[in-house]
Amino acid sequence: MAKGPGEAASFCAELREELADAGVDVVVAPPFVSLAAAAGELDGSPIRVYAQNVHWAEEGAFTGEVSRSMLIAAGAAGTLVGHSERRQYFCETDETTATRAQAALEAGLGVIACVGETLEEREEGETEAVLRRQVEAIAAAVPEPVDALDIAYEPVWAIGTGRTATPEIAQEAHAFIRGLYPVGRILYGGSVKPENAAELLAQADVDGALVGGASLDVESFTAICRTAARLSRS
Repeated sequence: MAKGPGEAASFCAELREELADAGVDVVVAPPFVSLAAAAGELDGSPIRVYAQNVHWAEEGAFTGEVSRSMLIAAGAAGTLVGHSERRQYFCETDETTATRAQAALEAGLGVIACVGETLEEREEGETEAVLRRQVEAIAAAVPEPVDALDIAYEPVWAIGTGRTATPEIAQEAHAFIRGLYPVGRILYGGSVKPENAAELLAQADVDGALVGGASLDVESFTAICRTAARLSRS
């Protein structure tokens, strides 16, 4: 919940200039109220705009929700679903995450579906069971992986805490997810910063990053994108 329309437009204008030839896929996901401003500023740019969530219904008594057609009208090319904060604070479930993903894909939107375990679940040795449950819910709704669907592994214990999964932990989780569901790209999200991006992105099954706090600063986000581009060329 950062950057209203004016801030988002300024951010995107600077980002567009810095990443005119990024060499990697870049997405920004501002709040709903800033989608149109971001999309307008990035029109004609390779940088795409995603929403932070979407509802599965086209309209109805769902106060506070936003439909697929509303996102498209605002200029969004895709959306996140099932982010850990949505699961933690707003009662998002595996089933609603999967339903949102399915509906968005059917409307032609790209989707980044988030999965990941809490600290308690990791300490109790439940990481694989949690990931299996979350990924299989998505697979049940979208049986055949499509290019428009990415999965983001975000260990909840590493989000906003400054703690980051080691490259080995990230690789192990990504490889496990890929074994469950052969999705095209799996992104790592969890305190990704310019300082640790290279070692995380160098892992065999880590295809990109879902960047949190570091994405709010153009310089740090640009540095991560350039690291990804450098590694993809090598």
